[in-house]
Amino acid sequence: MYPVLFHIGKFNLYTYGLFVALGFMTALRVSQKIAGPQGIPGPAITDIFLVILLSALFGARLLYVLINFSDFKTNLPDIFKIWNGGLVFFGGFIASVIATAVYLKIKNFNIWKIADIISPGIALGHAVGRIGCFFAGCCYGKESDLPFAIKFTNPDSLAPTGVYLHPTQLYSVFSNLILFFILLYLQKRKKFNGMVFLIYVMLYSLFRSVIEFFRGDPRGNFIFDFISMSQGIGFVISLVAFIFLIKLLRRYNGSSPA
Repeated sequence: MYPVLFHIGKFNLYTYGLFVALGFMTALRVSQKIAGPQGIPGPAITDIFLVILLSALFGARLLYVLINFSDFKTNLPDIFKIWNGGLVFFGGFIASVIATAVYLKIKNFNIWKIADIISPGIALGHAVGRIGCFFAGCCYGKESDLPFAIKFTNPDSLAPTGVYLHPTQLYSVFSNLILFFILLYLQKRKKFNGMVFLIYVMLYSLFRSVIEFFRGDPRGNFIFDFISMSQGIGFVISLVAFIFLIKLLRRYNGSSPA
């Protein structure tokens, strides 16, 4: 595909970085639109997203480097070249949840309410960002003979060239788009604060675990030679989200009139 969109002298505009930035702006704008009617001002959402951005980039890159450290140990400066691709969503998710929860607690925001507000936007922003993965060739799939398999030909691509592969990046784009519409639907029909966010976590983990079976890029260590590290992390996060969902549902039902 096109890892570098264009060159101007020594300046390169990397397609991956462009779409990550577009994804962030999309997530921010959608979240501000949802937050306004709920009494949360736009600047407050902007501040929250800055916390999410910094912590997510740190966590996503850190987990990627830990999983693929053999690729970096002989050239440590490459650790900081995130424009070449190499972010693990669950690493960013864990780091941003911790950092954002601390920030919201300090600012006296309702953590569950804010989590619900930003979940649809994050799903849509993630879909946009995954388009950057497609252009860069990272997160590529296994070899495939399906009619919609894709072949990378650009020598700068991070994916193997000259062979047909599962378009796993596009699988992620479409699954996140589906997730966005589900969460948008639930936003106005939720029973309690935290419901939208917890369903987002569970469904994303499910979609991601299925897509992982078609991934062909290095997946780090495997559990039982079958489940990738991301799938293992996703399973644990999904289980925790399910436990919280049941807990909040029981609290809601307990507070409802008979």
